[in-house]
Amino acid sequence: MSVVETVTEVSQPLSTLNLRGGHKEQKTEPYSYAHLLPHFSPEQYPPLTPFKHEDPGFRALKHTDPRAFLKNATNVVELTPNLGTEVHGVNLATLDSDGRDQLALEVARRGLMVFRGQHEFIDRGPDSYLEWGRHFGRLHIHPTSGHPKDYPQVHLVYKDAKSSYNFEREDSITSTVWHSDVSYELQPPGLTTFFLLSQPTTGGDTLFTSQISTLKKLSPSFVAFLRTLSAVHSGVEQAQFSRSGKRGGIHVHPLVRRHPVTGEEALYVNRQFTTRIVGLKREESETILKFLYDHSRVKWQPWHPCWLVGLTSITIHQSAIVDYGKSNERRHGARITPQAERPVPALEGLELPRV
Repeated sequence: MSVVETVTEVSQPLSTLNLRGGHKEQKTEPYSYAHLLPHFSPEQYPPLTPFKHEDPGFRALKHTDPRAFLKNATNVVELTPNLGTEVHGVNLATLDSDGRDQLALEVARRGLMVFRGQHEFIDRGPDSYLEWGRHFGRLHIHPTSGHPKDYPQVHLVYKDAKSSYNFEREDSITSTVWHSDVSYELQPPGLTTFFLLSQPTTGGDTLFTSQISTLKKLSPSFVAFLRTLSAVHSGVEQAQFSRSGKRGGIHVHPLVRRHPVTGEEALYVNRQFTTRIVGLKREESETILKFLYDHSRVKWQPWHPCWLVGLTSITIHQSAIVDYGKSNERRHGARITPQAERPVPALEGLELPRV
């Protein structure tokens, strides 16, 4: 679930692959999601412009039962006390506007929600994905990744036996890269929807961590200091890393942000995109950021591409685990990424300088 896995080459462009053995030719089953394989458009995307956003969770606060969308669920399980809920028996494809607002509020409260059995949602295709995403905000076009042909608003992650992807580093002992999606935008994502279309038999899981919980573990005096700071988030490295890069933003955000609906405070820095703390010497900035970086795993069930994850990029960090490379199996996922408000500083009146 991550910009960490942006494709630069697809080694299986055809919906049917031929396998040769002796003098006989054998065909595999057509890939059901071949129409969602990565495509790289030469189109140049203009810079994003600011827009007014109101979190749909606000509307759910006025509902008689803000959790009514879960009334038909067959099972609701909290994955951890502070982060993550797993839901069975709710068909997201049939949620009306009120249900979607309630979902936004529940994601804001729990950080992460995993919905099982979402065949109908996934199989409705990209037009339906866009209609779904627009309910939660303006759809983001990723500046470096592939997308289904004619649907640049659907961000794809993809790896197979021969493909390469962004930010895979051979000189590192770990593939874990904690991040918040495209935090370098002026208005980063809010409620993000992610699902896998194909996955390896084992491995390729996704890690999540709550930045609300991380902040609460720090001493009050240190948190008070962090609330006075802001940091630079840059997408330039990502754009340069990708040979299809079209846009990479640089913006300043508060080090501690406040969720607009719940009011909870969360750290807002990540190793992938945060480059420095404004106003501090280089050594001071690097020391604090390293301390903050060093602080629930979702397992994708093999051969059942029907699980869907909704998370709030406002308070959650994530990392995919690339531990399945030698299996040569495919991992193919799609992300719908509505933008939200510019991060609200936890410290009222904090000024955010321009870069």
